[in-house]
Amino acid sequence: MNNTWFWVGFNVFVLAMLLLDLLVFNRKAHVVRMREALSWSAFWIALSLTFNYLVYRYLGREAGMNFLTGYLLEKALSVDNLFVFLLIFTYFKVPGEYQHRILFWGVLGALVLRATFIVLGAALIAKFSWTLYLLGAFLVYTGVKMATSSGDPDIDPESNPVVKFLSRHLPITNKYEGGKFFVRKEKLLFATPLFVVLVMVETTDVVFAADSIPAILAVTQDKFIVYTSNVFALLGLRALYFALAGLMQLFHYLHYGLSLILIFIGGKLLLHDFFAIPTEWALLTVAFLLAMSVVMSLILPKKEEEIDEAAE
Repeated sequence: MNNTWFWVGFNVFVLAMLLLDLLVFNRKAHVVRMREALSWSAFWIALSLTFNYLVYRYLGREAGMNFLTGYLLEKALSVDNLFVFLLIFTYFKVPGEYQHRILFWGVLGALVLRATFIVLGAALIAKFSWTLYLLGAFLVYTGVKMATSSGDPDIDPESNPVVKFLSRHLPITNKYEGGKFFVRKEKLLFATPLFVVLVMVETTDVVFAADSIPAILAVTQDKFIVYTSNVFALLGLRALYFALAGLMQLFHYLHYGLSLILIFIGGKLLLHDFFAIPTEWALLTVAFLLAMSVVMSLILPKKEEEIDEAAE
């Protein structure tokens, strides 16, 4: 999709929604309650499906199916982000009323990062078609690695090289200064712990982008479809975090479902010259694996001692 107006119109819409979020609905820092989070989650999902219909209506059935597959894939993979957000906020003891602000700017930075990855990845695939096989092999490897891991993200802020660099080269206050990232004291500019948390969120997103962008590029190389499905998945991420923050430990089989999805998408890419899997079957497979991992998590819940160990 190379129509400039589609790109301009979509980005203007996204910018307008972000400004509306920041300057109107969340102008004042506050703790996001479950009811508000669920309402916003429903809004973003409805908006995403409405856009999906427009893609289907104006760009064709194939584009519509690819968007929905990509959106489900990115939405599923983004759940790992939620676990990491929870760990980072807990580690840094971020007050609840400032968490939305962190997620807002974190998502904004992620959008820029993902757009860069998408453009570079699509350009590389277009120039060197053999990179599709590398992409497929990488996804299969990532899926196997995810399946054999514990499923609990390992986050150690003290070992993060960017956080270490900030601590050595930037004066940082020892307490939060409201919702500010920087404050001036005695004519010196200080970063606040809130800025450190934001940097931590942004740098960890690089790792997630390294998995999610190849996964969706394996579904389609249409940059507009890849970008828009990524954007909608990320825009709904903040509300999803607050809606699921207290329930995340329930979905302990989700990483197995995600690993199977990555292996399936990688295998689909490796076999594309020999056996083309229809988009409809790819969509149904992704949805089925995701649903089964959630159902299995609910049918076979973690034992209390396992939950306590995960929390420690």
